[in-house]
Amino acid sequence: MAFYLSFREVWRNKGRFFLFSLVIALITILVLFVGGLAEGLSASNREYLDKLDADLLLFQDNVELSTNSSRIGNSKLNDIRRVEGVKEIGPLGFSAGTMVFADGREVLDVSLIGVDAGMPGVPPILEGETLRSNRGSEVIIDGKIASQRNVQIGDQIVVKTIQGQDESFYKLNVLGISGDQTYLYSPSIFVPYQTWEKIRPQSGKGAALVETISNVVAIQVQDKDQVEAVRLRIESQVSNVEVVDKETAIRAIPGYLVQQSTLTTQQSFSLLIGVLVIGGFFQIQTLQKVPQIGVLKAIGATNGTVAVAVVVQIILVTTFGVLIGGFVTWSMSLFIPDTVPLVLDIQYLWTDILALLAIGPIGGLVSVRLATQVEPLRALGLTS
Repeated sequence: MAFYLSFREVWRNKGRFFLFSLVIALITILVLFVGGLAEGLSASNREYLDKLDADLLLFQDNVELSTNSSRIGNSKLNDIRRVEGVKEIGPLGFSAGTMVFADGREVLDVSLIGVDAGMPGVPPILEGETLRSNRGSEVIIDGKIASQRNVQIGDQIVVKTIQGQDESFYKLNVLGISGDQTYLYSPSIFVPYQTWEKIRPQSGKGAALVETISNVVAIQVQDKDQVEAVRLRIESQVSNVEVVDKETAIRAIPGYLVQQSTLTTQQSFSLLIGVLVIGGFFQIQTLQKVPQIGVLKAIGATNGTVAVAVVVQIILVTTFGVLIGGFVTWSMSLFIPDTVPLVLDIQYLWTDILALLAIGPIGGLVSVRLATQVEPLRALGLTS
């Protein structure tokens, strides 16, 4: 009976309910887009560290886990390797540069990441070959560089960095292409470590260092169940270092937590607006049909039947609106350029959709209460 009443009313007033479903669809688009932007910005900030083939990351002590401030001398690498439980290590250097093109293509800011060939930190290759040595001009590029600037294996690229007060240009040959590996919002170029040491921005051109340094050291452990024990062992045996897992290092990226909390707050307010809008609509809808509810109760309909009918109606309209909004969001994402950091991750997408489906019944609780409190005689105007 309750299901029949719900479907019957929606069908008789399909224009009104369709328009309200479109309002729910717009709320759905807003929530999904904000969620997609949050995930996209997060990925643009953390993608390389997230995909890094390491269990632990080692930083200089007292630098607040800052990759730019951390300095690990090459002399410490052997000390780290000798710690019990360490399987392999890979020094990592981080800096920024700009790709320039002689044929008029737009310049592209990139992250220059120095890696040791064959060691942790070198990304998996999708096309071409991996690095063969720590010297030379052969590099691996991020898949986004390949797609955004039409760079292919075997191409020669030019990277500009600042040496002292001068601009310096370096020609590099593309040896391989990895998957997306953005870091600090820029696609990445993976450079042999000795070459990275030469081309990275420096305060004085050609400035000599006492020893080679890295910003971070990626560490693989022999036993995945002993990660925490190995971490404590390294910190106790190697001086002036701080060792953390990847998630801790990611959360320490400047602005990362603030950015994510801001976008999460926006998404939460969008859901709250959805609850209020749905609640307001169905409350008005219920008030308009108080006489009809009174008739139903007068002929024997129970409060349970009325309540179920209202809830089913809310679920129908909300589900239809969410499906429309989800389809429109997915369709629009196909035409959004790669430069917009929008990621519709299936896991987060389903979480957002389930949350949107839940706000319908939540927003309609007031309507259910109003419907069950209707007195038949009063609704029909038969009491004084």
